[in-house]
Order: sequence, then C-alpha cells, then structure tokens
Amino acid sequence: MSTQTPRSPEVGKPVGKPTGKSAAAKAMPGQPNGPGSWRRGRWVLLLLAVICAAPIAISYFVYYVVKPAGGSTNYGALIEPQRPIPGSLVVTGADGKPLKLDSLRGRWLMISVDSSACDKACATKLYFMRQIRAAQGPERERVVEVWLRTDADKVADVIQTAYPNTDMLIADPAQVAAWLPADTDTRITEHIYLVDPNGNLMMRFPKDANPSKIKTDLTKLLKWSTIG
Repeated sequence: MSTQTPRSPEVGKPVGKPTGKSAAAKAMPGQPNGPGSWRRGRWVLLLLAVICAAPIAISYFVYYVVKPAGGSTNYGALIEPQRPIPGSLVVTGADGKPLKLDSLRGRWLMISVDSSACDKACATKLYFMRQIRAAQGPERERVVEVWLRTDADKVADVIQTAYPNTDMLIADPAQVAAWLPADTDTRITEHIYLVDPNGNLMMRFPKDANPSKIKTDLTKLLKWSTIG
C-alpha cells in the first residue's frame, strides 16, 4: 500500500514568465504602457506649453502689429515707412567740431528743432524732454535729449544752465526739414520726435503734446526693447 500523498497536477511544472494579459495587469498604475502612450504624453506637454505661452505671444502681436479699431496703443504718430538719419546730415557740437548725426545711434533720441533764440515754446519742449527722460529712472541713461539748432547764434546762458544734459547741435535747417515730417498745418519746430537706437525716425508727437503721454510711450518702448 502506497504511503505517498497524491501530487498536484501543477507540481513539477517549470515556472515561466507571465503571459501578456498577466503582465498588463501587473503594470504600475498611472504609468504609460507602450510607445503610443509616450507619444500622447509628449503631445499633452506640448499643448500645455502652447497654452501657457499664448497670452504673451498675443500681447506682443497686438502691441506691435495690430492697431485696435478703437485707436492705437501709442500716443505719438508712428512714422511709416521708417526714415533713417541721413548719412549726409552733419551737425556742429558744443566744441565747434562737425560730426554726423547718425554717430549718436545706439540710444533713443528725443529731438526738438528750434532757432538758438529759443522762445517760450522752445524752452517748454526742452523742459518736457528733460522731465520725460528723468521720469524713466534707471532707464534714463538709454535716452539722449537733442536740440537741433537751425542757426549758429549764441544760446542764452539761462538755457544752457537749465539744460546741461541736452545736446545742443547746430544743423542745416533745409536738411533737417527734408528728414523730419511735420503734421498737417504744423511746423517741425512744433513737435518732439523720437529716434530709435538703430537710427530710424520712429515717432512724432503732436503740437502742444501732453508730456505724461509721451512719457508713457517711451516707458513702454524702453520696457519691451532690448536695444539701446
């Protein structure tokens, strides 16, 4: 009579790797199961990146390209097409030496044009430019105030003392008039102009301009621009 216990039919069979179904069942929860899942994950990350970047891209596009139906975002009139500083425009500095105006490229230029006599309207523009530049805080070093004088007469001491940081340059009035456009029924002496660091005439501010609005335009340009 046998004393051995009957063996289970499973005993003795080699232990193999789990089948496809059992392997899938043991996959870590929340982990991608195959190349298709990884591809879907990459597309999801790309979509999230696009969604996050879209507001910034749209704001740049609207500010620099689109002019809203209710008005533009800038106070000054954009000069289109751009007018670079003429290479032939030679001015005379305080030291009496000639220099090309386009040698001032590299910083933002606020320009006014007047005779050396500088009447009340002229002095007001110089004052506005000085205050607008000062209001830029640490960014003010990126801005230069330029007074293009249309004659070589002496400038009053009170003007020279009040505006020591203004470049007072003598320029040929005919050349200046050919470069700077005036608004309808105005003269170039009634405007303040803005030239970008690349030497392109960019903006013309209106006659009797609001200095606070000029300041706002310049602040935006300095904020978004990486040049100058």
